[in-house]
Amino acid sequence: MQNIDETKLFYDISIALNEHLDLKKSLYKVLDILSDTMGTVLGTVTILNPLRNEITIEVAQGLSKSAIKKGRYKLGEGVTGAVIEKGRPIAIPKISEEPLFLNRTATRKGQDKKEFSFICVPVKKGNQVIGALSVDRPFDPQLSLKQATQILSVVATMLATHVINLEKINQEKERLKEENLRLKTELESKYRFSNIIGNSNKMRDVYQMISHVSRSNATVLVRGESGTGKELVASSIHYNSLRAKQPFVKVNCAALPANLIESELFGHERGSFTGAINQKIGKFELANKGTIFLDEIGSIDLDVQVKLLRVLQEREFERVGGHKTIKVDVRIVAATNKNLEKAVEQEVFRGDLYYRLNVFPIYLPPLRERKTDILLLADYFLEKYAGENNKDIKRISTPGIDMLMGYHWPGNVRELENCIERAVLLCDEGVIHSYHLPPTLQTGTESGTLPATTLENAVASLEREMIIDALKNSRGNVTAAADMLGTTVRKFSYKASAYQVDYKNYR
Repeated sequence: MQNIDETKLFYDISIALNEHLDLKKSLYKVLDILSDTMGTVLGTVTILNPLRNEITIEVAQGLSKSAIKKGRYKLGEGVTGAVIEKGRPIAIPKISEEPLFLNRTATRKGQDKKEFSFICVPVKKGNQVIGALSVDRPFDPQLSLKQATQILSVVATMLATHVINLEKINQEKERLKEENLRLKTELESKYRFSNIIGNSNKMRDVYQMISHVSRSNATVLVRGESGTGKELVASSIHYNSLRAKQPFVKVNCAALPANLIESELFGHERGSFTGAINQKIGKFELANKGTIFLDEIGSIDLDVQVKLLRVLQEREFERVGGHKTIKVDVRIVAATNKNLEKAVEQEVFRGDLYYRLNVFPIYLPPLRERKTDILLLADYFLEKYAGENNKDIKRISTPGIDMLMGYHWPGNVRELENCIERAVLLCDEGVIHSYHLPPTLQTGTESGTLPATTLENAVASLEREMIIDALKNSRGNVTAAADMLGTTVRKFSYKASAYQVDYKNYR
C-alpha cells in the first residue's frame, strides 16, 4: 500500500472523469483504476435520495444487476447508512467481525473462507453528504487502513461533482416520471366521454357509440361539421380504450403540404430527397401500440391514400426512400367534415380506402340540431373562462340566453366557446348581458335569425332586460325592483307596462 504513486493515481482519475460524457461510464472507469492500483475487488458509489431518505447503489463494480437492486438502505442503516448520516469515513479491518455490516447485496456469501476489509467514505456537496464511495479489499494485516481511507477521501472529493450531477439527473427523472403519471391521469380524466357536454338525444347516441367502440380495435371514422368536437371524441375513444397507456398521436392532414404529408406519416430515410439530412421516424411508428388520429382525412392526395390503404389492410409500410418493411400495431381514428361519398363519386377519394375507414362511423350533430345543449355548453364555458380570468360572473341574462338560443351557430361549439370567452373578457359585472355578446348575435343580419335594430329599439331592449332581471331578483316585488334600479315605483310600473312585463309572472 505504501508503494502507491498517489500523484499518478489522482491524475489517472482526473483524466477518467473527463473522458466520457456519460457520467456512469466515468465512475466505472474510476472504480477500475482503484481496482488496478489498490487491489479492490468490489467498489460502489451510492447516492442519498433526500426526499425518501433512501440510499441506492448508482454505480457498482463486481456486482450483478440484481445485487445492485438489493443494495438499498435507509439513512443510518448499516455501515454505508452510518457514513452518509454522520459524514465521517468508516474503515473495517475484517467484515466478518463487524455487526453493522449488512451484506445486503449478498455478494460475499460464497466467500466465507476469505476475509475482506471494507472502507467507506462520504461524498459531500459543501457540508451536505450526498452519497458515499466504498470498496472491498482482501484482508492484509500489513494494510494501512488510515492511508487507504485518506486516499479514498481525496477520490470522493474528486467524484463529488459527478455524483451531484447524477443526483440531479435522478431527481429530474423522478420528477418527470411523476409529471408524466400526473398528465396521463389528467388526460384520462379529461377525456372520459362523460365529460363531453350535452344531454340531447343526439348526443346520447354519440355517447353510446363511443362506449361500444372504445374497448375494441376497430377503425373509427368521426363525421361532422367543423367545430363540433371531433378531436374530443377521438381523444375520448383512445383514453377509454385498452390502449390508453400507449401513445396517442394526432395528425392534421389538412395542415400539411402535399409534398410533406407522406414523410410526416411514414417517415423518411436520410438522403431520400433534398433536405432529408437525417432519418425521420413517421407518425405511424410513433403511435405503435397506441392510436393515431388522422384529422381532415378527406384532404390527403390519392398517392398518399394508396399507402394509407396498405397500412389499414396490412399494418405495414416503408419509409420514404427506404426498402425495409416496417410493421406497426396501430389503431386508426379518422375524422372529416367533407362528404366522402361525394368525393368517391368524383374520384378524388379512393372508394376502397373509404370502406376501410368507414368500419364504425360516428356522426357528430351540429349545434343547431342540439339546441337543448346550448345552455349547458354556455354555462360550462362561462365557469371555465370566469375562473381563468378571476371574474365573479354568476350567470347569463335572459335576453342574452334568448340571443344564444336564437342564433344558428355556423361555427358550432368552437364558435360558442369563443363567444362566451369574449363576453367574459368584456363583462365587469356579475351577469353577462346581451351587449357583451358579439355583434353577429346582436344584430343577426347575416343569419336572418334576429331582426335588425335601431338605437331606440336597443335602448328599449336594454330597459326591458333590466326590468326583468330586477323582478327576478326581487321575486316580483315592484318596490324592491324599483329600488334596485334607482327609480320610483311609478316610473318602474309605467316602463314595465309599456314593455308588457307582468310582475306577477316572477312571484
